[in-house]
Amino acid sequence: METKSARLTVLIDPSKKQAFEQLCASQDLTTSQVVRQLIRDYLEKHQVSYGADAPARNPQVK
Repeated sequence: METKSARLTVLIDPSKKQAFEQLCASQDLTTSQVVRQLIRDYLEKHQVSYGADAPARNPQVK
């Protein structure tokens, strides 16, 4: 797990935010936990390395 955190601000339609928060709560997860998992899945899907194992600059990322 990462030792430092960075903030990511996302603008989203209020009704989608409410539905997302309700779904997360019903699964006993925080919205942050779900967003972090979504990001990990997206990076994996696109075979993008990150963290200590990542090269200095990943050529797949624009």
